[in-house]
Amino acid sequence: MAIQSIETAVKQGAYQKDACEIVGITPRTLQNWHTTGLEDRRKTVEKEPANKLSKQEKEEVLSICNSKEFQDQSPKQIVPVLADRGCYVASESTFYRILRDVGQLEHRGRASKAGTIVKPDPFIADGPNQVWTWDITYLASTVKGSFFYLYLFMDLFSRKIVGWEVHDHESAELAAQILSKAKLSEGLSGDHKLVLHSDNGSPMKGATMLATMQKIGVVPSFSRPSVSNDNPFSESLFKTLKYVPIYPKNPFDTVDDARQWVSEFSTWYNNSHRHSGLKFVTPVQRHTGADIQVLESRKMVYEQAKNKHPERWAGKIRNWNHKPVVKLNPANEQADDVELQDVA
Repeated sequence: MAIQSIETAVKQGAYQKDACEIVGITPRTLQNWHTTGLEDRRKTVEKEPANKLSKQEKEEVLSICNSKEFQDQSPKQIVPVLADRGCYVASESTFYRILRDVGQLEHRGRASKAGTIVKPDPFIADGPNQVWTWDITYLASTVKGSFFYLYLFMDLFSRKIVGWEVHDHESAELAAQILSKAKLSEGLSGDHKLVLHSDNGSPMKGATMLATMQKIGVVPSFSRPSVSNDNPFSESLFKTLKYVPIYPKNPFDTVDDARQWVSEFSTWYNNSHRHSGLKFVTPVQRHTGADIQVLESRKMVYEQAKNKHPERWAGKIRNWNHKPVVKLNPANEQADDVELQDVA
């Protein structure tokens, strides 16, 4: 049958190779059939296995699995119970296979199907005070089991700390106050467009916080639940804060002690810390635009050094070009222009 079909197709203008491919054989196999006089003995009809369950038996399995008694149990639990009652319908593997075929392997009864959690919208900042991120971290106290809470807001483009406070509890009201103060300190007008990204904690999504953001014209953006990678810049800043050499070895005695230390850290971080994600300029230099001249000066120094001793340079000088944009949660997941690690 296959040989006749190929010959007919070739007579009508088809290539033999293409006809053989459609039938599922190679031209060499076709040639062998012609030479030896063999016929197409390939298996073309699938035989049903003798132990295959009938339609009624499959319906019985589904009926048992979706019954009120068994709808929240797995086949591993159902089959033994049926056996204790002197009833055998099918094996556990058969139960699993039937449930998988109808899409009920994981979600039956009260177990609803997990919804798709959409990744937050990507944002691009090409200047300061366009996108801010914020979060809260714990600062250990000398009282066991008690912590101080550092609220910290930073600018995405420059990594500058634009607002912070330390308190002995978490609340959306405090977060709203700090946000309002930070916006005033940056001299941002009421109609200034600003996006604020954060995690999904209650202080971030509290009614007071959201109302304040709406009032002062700030657009909210939130990470997916339990996905810290959606807020990587704040996470990186907290890592720098807690691993910097000047971080206290002992817990803070009072909230005022914690505030004093964070004040010193914030001043150092903004004005002296050469940020690895910013070509090793300070956040304030980046925030004010002074980093452009700093990087150009570095480039000149490197070019002069290469011209003086070209034999010491195997390739181009180090890349000191200004990074014009910073991306938050880019769609491609592999943004090579976003450096998330920050070293002290």
